[in-house]
Amino acid sequence: MKNYKIFAINPGSTSTKIALIENDTVLFSKNVSHDANKLAEFDGISAQMPYRKETILKLLEENNISLEGIDACVGRGGGLLAMEGGTYTINETMLDHATRGANGVQHPAQLGPQLANEFAQEYHCPSFVVNPPDVDELQDLARLTGIKGVNRVIHLHALNLKETAIRHAQSQGKKYEEQNYVVCHIGGGISVSAHRNGRMIDGFDIVGGEGPMAPTRSGSVAVADLLRYAQGKDLKEVKSVCTRSGGLVSHLGTSDALEVSNRAAAGEPYAKMVWDTMIYQIVKCIGAMATALHGKVDGILLGGGMVYNQDLCAQIKEGCEWIAPVYTYPGEFEMEAMASGAIRVLSGEEEAKTYTGVPVWTGFDFEK
Repeated sequence: MKNYKIFAINPGSTSTKIALIENDTVLFSKNVSHDANKLAEFDGISAQMPYRKETILKLLEENNISLEGIDACVGRGGGLLAMEGGTYTINETMLDHATRGANGVQHPAQLGPQLANEFAQEYHCPSFVVNPPDVDELQDLARLTGIKGVNRVIHLHALNLKETAIRHAQSQGKKYEEQNYVVCHIGGGISVSAHRNGRMIDGFDIVGGEGPMAPTRSGSVAVADLLRYAQGKDLKEVKSVCTRSGGLVSHLGTSDALEVSNRAAAGEPYAKMVWDTMIYQIVKCIGAMATALHGKVDGILLGGGMVYNQDLCAQIKEGCEWIAPVYTYPGEFEMEAMASGAIRVLSGEEEAKTYTGVPVWTGFDFEK
């Protein structure tokens, strides 16, 4: 196989990760932090683009890293409308949507396509995004809710979920498109999803508040209970407990899962109850996704930073291994996942997709 050199860019809230990757080898990787006060000076996410680019260029210069001869640039996708999974060529429509946040969610990942395009133009190579957060491959049965006009959409760690599944299938001598998996990302956020023949047909919408509790998210709460909690509170406060100040933070005042695990192991009753409950909820969600696959599950795959925790993995295996074998892939490999998506296109293994700006699903025909 030819050697492909890929430059990957992953903007975060107060940092930007960059990596230069050749095939499976990371040649250079750095996570540069940004001064929160400096970022606050900008009017919106996209206005940060020149500053972030300048920071990246300075970092490359300081480390004597040249991008001459790179085969592609890949940026973390953000601000885009719902699309199928895959690797997408960055085009003008995508840049427009990323710049203004067409999906209504302002997130630093919007800078990914913009920065990748900037570097690709400078180094005369193609630019891509791979499995952005707005991947939507839901089966129709997973969309309808019990309220007319309110249909489900999901936001998950699509990049890591799909890459974990692709890599696991390859390790077994199989093709992702021919397997059924329940795939979990268990880190700062927790995603649980069902994959059937290469499509993510269902999952829990972590942005919308579904699924297990997580370090900063409340997870699923009965609607009546949430309404009671919301009485007399500002809507922003209620949204915050669903996505930023819930879960471990709400109970124990910390989002550090290792700290909570250690407190639980040391015999602190409250910490142990919270820790075990979070894992119990993950197990229940895995079971739900297994039923979405009608019990035809080739493997349960666990990825993310918390998967380094042996107690968590042991509890999940005890609860789920009767469904299918449980495989662990601790840590995150977002940068490698972005590079792999580009390489699959450059090598001809996959065909690059075109971002049209039209959502992949616009409602049921009978509702129109």
